Amino acid sequence: MGEFYHLLMKHSLSLLMAIFMVFSCTTKKEKPADLNLINIVPAPVKVELQNGFYSINDTIKIAALTDDERSAAAFLIEFLTLYNIPSLAVSDSNASISIRSFVSKEILPEGYYRMSITENGVDIFSTSASGLFYAVQSLIQLITVDASVVRIPKAIITDFPRFAWRGLHLDVCRHFFPVDFIKRYIDLMAQYKFNTFHWHLTEDQGWRIEIKKYPKLQSIAAWRNETLIGHYGDQPHQFDGQRYGGYYTQDEIKEVVAYATQRHITIVPEIEMPGHSLAALSAYPELGCTQGPYEAATLWGVFDDVFCAGKESTFTFLQDVLDEVTELFPGQYIHVGGDECPKIRWETCPHCQERLKDERLADEHELQSYFIQRIEKYLNAKGRKIIGWDEILEGGLAPNAAVMSWRGEAGGTAAAQAGHHVVMTPGFALYFDHYQSVQKNEPTAIGGHTSLKKVYDYEPIPTALSQEESEFILGAQANLWTEYIKTPEHVEYMVYPRALALAEVVWSPKENRNWDSFIKRLSNQFRLLDLQNVNYRQPLTDELK
Repeated sequence: MGEFYHLLMKHSLSLLMAIFMVFSCTTKKEKPADLNLINIVPAPVKVELQNGFYSINDTIKIAALTDDERSAAAFLIEFLTLYNIPSLAVSDSNASISIRSFVSKEILPEGYYRMSITENGVDIFSTSASGLFYAVQSLIQLITVDASVVRIPKAIITDFPRFAWRGLHLDVCRHFFPVDFIKRYIDLMAQYKFNTFHWHLTEDQGWRIEIKKYPKLQSIAAWRNETLIGHYGDQPHQFDGQRYGGYYTQDEIKEVVAYATQRHITIVPEIEMPGHSLAALSAYPELGCTQGPYEAATLWGVFDDVFCAGKESTFTFLQDVLDEVTELFPGQYIHVGGDECPKIRWETCPHCQERLKDERLADEHELQSYFIQRIEKYLNAKGRKIIGWDEILEGGLAPNAAVMSWRGEAGGTAAAQAGHHVVMTPGFALYFDHYQSVQKNEPTAIGGHTSLKKVYDYEPIPTALSQEESEFILGAQANLWTEYIKTPEHVEYMVYPRALALAEVVWSPKENRNWDSFIKRLSNQFRLLDLQNVNYRQPLTDELK
């Protein structure tokens, strides 16, 4: 995501209203569109409903000329194969569905599209490849098939996203998931117009990315001796006694990155530092303060052994790792973690204490700030930016860093007030490893309760921010930590349908969000998810009130 994109998508209400007025013919007295009849999630910016449906009962011809148009058409054709509906892309104008790029004199948001469905067919227009793609995703949700006849409600839809960062996260360290599932995860994200996949690749319990310069990360750090059985709170702790692990080769990562790019999703890799690093230390113990020996963690939690901030070898290692990471991931941001880093080893480490003295740092919190700022400077020189969990605020925030606010909203608020970009991801609303219900038959989770409605009601812009400060809120993201999530099916159960609620939060205008409308539109989404054999959780009746 480029600088222009971020400037354009700062989400001030004034900008959104200005753009909305350009394309809106409604007045304040006009009755708003009934989104229940449209069934699109996330809800579009503007819908003008017409009477009736456009029906197609033969081969669906999709007019597409440019590479961007043909790419969008390919996703529609792929979807129609699920219904065994014959379709093909054509270059002539005699088509049921027309996908067209255009040049506008107006400054339009990235992802803007306009779709017109009349008795003559479907016409899609956008100034960007992403807009064409998002329009196709909306069209897919509008399609119903009855006795091999495709029906699409007549309407004119004008749409664009509210936030620039619309994210989902996946931890593949506590439990590892194959490439095929990562692609499926990305497919479902794309279906609901998410555009950022936060791939958590390193942890205490396992290192999941091939680094060619450090082969022990694959042979040692990617594996743990056993895994905890049951919940951490169960005493005494019991283990399965089975070696567990895995990692993604660089070829596999390139494959996934290309796959995501085709779906207009940027992957943000996370390389944890200075904490959550036991797995790396198990392979290269000289990078720790005590020099080990260390083992990849078999329990969940926070551990005292972290990267030594006083040794130059630590920074050489991390810079070498980041050299390979930046070659694999072309996105603007690299996530450097920064969370839950105990300082107990640093307090007694002669190397760290010498660093404190040499750099004239007040305490170990400032030492962590030094650590993060040094990494930021290195990545900035490579044309990248860092983002980290809100602990990177402690001891002084790196000059160009963005903050991911997970411990509530205070960190994000403080960062925005200081002029730093922020992604809101508070645990109380957007941690999808929390229980979805208070019912006792839910699968084991880490704790907490994040219901579908709690997700839907979340507002990413804190009330404490001024209009100017709120422009630093890039968007929001849900996190899925997998201590208790072992299978792809369980991942889907925890993410869906809560991800649909978040999709509407980060895409739709705040004034278009309506809980009653959303739950009515869910039935159509469940049809789509059933068609794809997604193991979503069916909300209980009481949860939809």
